[in-house]
Formats: sequence, structure tokens, C-alpha cells
Amino acid sequence: MHTKTFFQASFVVILLTSLLLSACGPGAPTGLPAVSGGATATSTTPDWFTIALIDVRTGISFTINDFAGKVVLIESMAEWCINCIFQQGETRKARQSLGNPEDLILISLDVDTQEDEASLKKYAENFSYDWRFAVAPLEVARALGNLYSANYLNPPLEPMLLIDRKGNVHQLPYGVKKADILQKTLEPYLAK
Repeated sequence: MHTKTFFQASFVVILLTSLLLSACGPGAPTGLPAVSGGATATSTTPDWFTIALIDVRTGISFTINDFAGKVVLIESMAEWCINCIFQQGETRKARQSLGNPEDLILISLDVDTQEDEASLKKYAENFSYDWRFAVAPLEVARALGNLYSANYLNPPLEPMLLIDRKGNVHQLPYGVKKADILQKTLEPYLAK
């Protein structure tokens, strides 16, 4: 086994073990959050908002904090995830239906440790996506799993976070969200 592959496999085992242990501790959530058509919110600004991400399409570094005052929609994804492709198509339609607002920031965050910036850039180009795509650094993946649940590291569940203009994080329901539902979810946040 190559050294790089060994370290990647070790990282995955350590990450999954720590997530499982944290999910099994006292007060850990049991099952998926109960959300009926809306979003559940967290009102404190998490530390991971300050971690630099690289937009693989442009090579430009950004943080979530760079978009303060805007509405940010983040999708956990992987290149191999069929649900992700469907969700990205629905997300594109929703944004178009909203009139492509400049204050709506879309970020597809690749949480697969086996994928890199070069392959993610090709993926975004192949589907002609025109929003930010970034590979999640370990600190960001760990924060997603610890703050929101290990399900945020499982792309086929289509976990998405909506960050409102005040920096509050809202967890959207799991599963592929159709364009009309996404549009209805985003409209009130964009209107504020």
C-alpha cells in the first residue's frame, strides 16, 4: 500500500471512529432531526466559518465569514454521489427561478477524503456548474460531523445547511430537495 493511501485510509478510520464515538455519547441525537418542510437553526457562529476553503474552479481562497450579510447554501457532496448530481441540478433550477440573486451564495463542499481539488474542478466543469466547489479540509469535515451530525459526511443523504444573513445556521431536511421546495425555503431568507 502506498504511503499516501495508507494515511488516507487511516484518516478515514480515525474520523469515522471519532464521529461514531461522539454520536454514541450522552445526549447524542437518536436518528434524524425532526424537520417539517423548514429548517432547524443554530444561533452561534461556528469556528469553522473562519477556515480557508479553495474554490477549485477559480483557485481563490474564501471563508464562510466572507459572505456575512448574504444567504449561503452549503451542500455536502462527493463526485461519485448520484443524489448529489440530482440535487445540484435542482439547486441550479431554484437559483434560476429566484432570478440568480447576487446575495445567494452556493457552495458544494466535497467531504470525500479520496477526492482532490483537481478532480473536483473537472467534475464542476463537466456539469457546467458556476458556483463555488471546495474540498472540505479535515477541520471543516470534523466540525460538520460534530456540530450537525455524522450524516453531514454522508453525501447520498443530501445534507444541506442554510446560513442566513445574521450567520445563523439552519439544517435543511435530508434527501434531494426539489427546486420549488428549495425556492420556497430560500425566499424568506433572501427577502430579509
